[in-house]
Amino acid sequence: MDKKALMLRPVDTVATVVQDVEKGDKVCYVKDGVQMSVIAKENIPAYHKIALKNMKKDEHVIKYGQIIGGMTSDADEGCWISHKNIMSLPRNYEDEL
Repeated sequence: MDKKALMLRPVDTVATVVQDVEKGDKVCYVKDGVQMSVIAKENIPAYHKIALKNMKKDEHVIKYGQIIGGMTSDADEGCWISHKNIMSLPRNYEDEL
């Protein structure tokens, strides 16, 4: 069954699923005006992140066009990105203003 996800910026490496996703579901999102999809490799609860590409340990996770954390382990495209495989990274917010 096709499910939907939101990708906010073309550089994002994750999208937010807008409904519960089951392993094997096709998850559709739009990137630069083009319909894209990824197959879920595991169950993902609504409003959580799905990997849009294979990601390696220590790689940055990008959402909203911003780095939101770093991977603590490898994750394949279609996997659930959660507190179990992402950690916060220190940022210098003054330099970003």
